Amino acid sequence: MNDVACQVRPAAAGDAEAVADLAAGLAQSFPFSRAGFGLSYPALLADDDACLLLAVDGEERLGYLLGFRHLTFYANGPVAWVEEVFVRGQHRGRGIGRALMSGFERWAAARNCALIALATRRAAPFYRALGYEESAVYFRKVLGITEFGQTPGISESYSRASSTAGTRDHG
Repeated sequence: MNDVACQVRPAAAGDAEAVADLAAGLAQSFPFSRAGFGLSYPALLADDDACLLLAVDGEERLGYLLGFRHLTFYANGPVAWVEEVFVRGQHRGRGIGRALMSGFERWAAARNCALIALATRRAAPFYRALGYEESAVYFRKVLGITEFGQTPGISESYSRASSTAGTRDHG
């Protein structure tokens, strides 16, 4: 591995365009929606239980990680969940993903999380190399169109969703 010098830091409002470009590179299960991103980005920055990290080298944005902290019964308290990790193709294999995960691990530990969980299709060897172990099978059910005419989570329902915080189930 050729480590690249990068800094991992929390994303800020001024990073929106760069994070949108990175997120568009990750989108596979759902088409990237600029409108959805525009609604989600400021809400995520304001959410104390969300962690949006950016790997940067000077002015260049190399990758990002989006994760969350939520309460559970099974772990007797908070756990962390990695929702998205993306590193630009030309920068992969250079330690950037490892740096993002390390930053998230520090964030989760500072919030007393008992563990970090995630789902992956193609990166199992990467996560194993970081000390993660396979623990469960991941299931999902796509809910489709909501009453607002958009895919879940990409609507003006943020205020309603925040009033039901803690109902998220990632298995």
